[in-house]
Amino acid sequence: MNILFYCPFKFSLKSKNIKSLGGIESLNIELTKYLSNQNNEIYLASFCNKKFKQGNLTNIPITELKNKKLKIRFDKIISSNDPSIFNHFKYSKNFLWMHNKLPIEKALRKKKFFSIIRNNVSAIFVSDYLSKKTTNIYNFKQKIVIPNFLDPIFSNIKQKTKRKPYFVWSVQRQKGLREILNIWIKKVYTVNPKAKLYIFGVDINSFNKKETKNLLKHNIFLKGRVSKKELKNYYNTSMGMICLGYDETFCINAIEAFSCGLPLITFGLTAVNELIDDRNSFKMNNFDEFDKKILKILDMSDFQRKRYINYCYNFSKKYKIQKIIPFWKRVFNS
Repeated sequence: MNILFYCPFKFSLKSKNIKSLGGIESLNIELTKYLSNQNNEIYLASFCNKKFKQGNLTNIPITELKNKKLKIRFDKIISSNDPSIFNHFKYSKNFLWMHNKLPIEKALRKKKFFSIIRNNVSAIFVSDYLSKKTTNIYNFKQKIVIPNFLDPIFSNIKQKTKRKPYFVWSVQRQKGLREILNIWIKKVYTVNPKAKLYIFGVDINSFNKKETKNLLKHNIFLKGRVSKKELKNYYNTSMGMICLGYDETFCINAIEAFSCGLPLITFGLTAVNELIDDRNSFKMNNFDEFDKKILKILDMSDFQRKRYINYCYNFSKKYKIQKIIPFWKRVFNS
């Protein structure tokens, strides 16, 4: 069986910074690598310069694919967010792997709408939330939900119960971040000046020098975008992750946090609500509760902390790629 994964981003399997790529690229890479060891011929199309073959996995340039220089008939095509590739192959079974929302207005503006309705497309959603938020006007042949999975870096982590008074934020979008920073400075730091807050993924340049200096003064560190290995190292020594839950369609950050024993401090909005319960998170109703949740975590006994760490760690295990692969196999065998 020839299976094409279409991922229209600039990367290749030979990229030096492969462990620092975005979530969609990383998911495509890990899934295609795993499936290529299951006696399938797997092709991964990206904006790379040259074709590269590794066992049963071939990374091919998108330009070469669309110019039809490759005389390959694909049995199935799985495209991340972009249905335009389906227009180039008439005899394949088409699956749109939807990682993000696709409102009608956006679909028309990005010229995706007719590529969906004309090509007998099935949709693979990363969460029930995203499936429910997607309009039925697209008339998908099937609607399938397959959750995302952990990067191997976060799959087999040795549990650490000794933690430092550190907390992390690793969401690129900044909605709610300013409120969190203000409360940290005014309420958390004044009560516990040893507590530290590390901000990952956010553009450092969005803060001026004066703001950055004031943040540092209150133990708030802007780290920018770092590798997954570095993230794991911080997660493994911290006590909790702040993930408010705005506009999340799955929230892989939450699963990665759980794999390191970190409970979430969250509003439990959007797809985050599918991942949390009172054993792996501290749910807030408003920002006024934020400092209280932080201080509660800081004041935990060793027994309480170990209980949260163990539960989070075990909860994350069901999102290992080995647990998710059977869902994909059902798609390929359908």
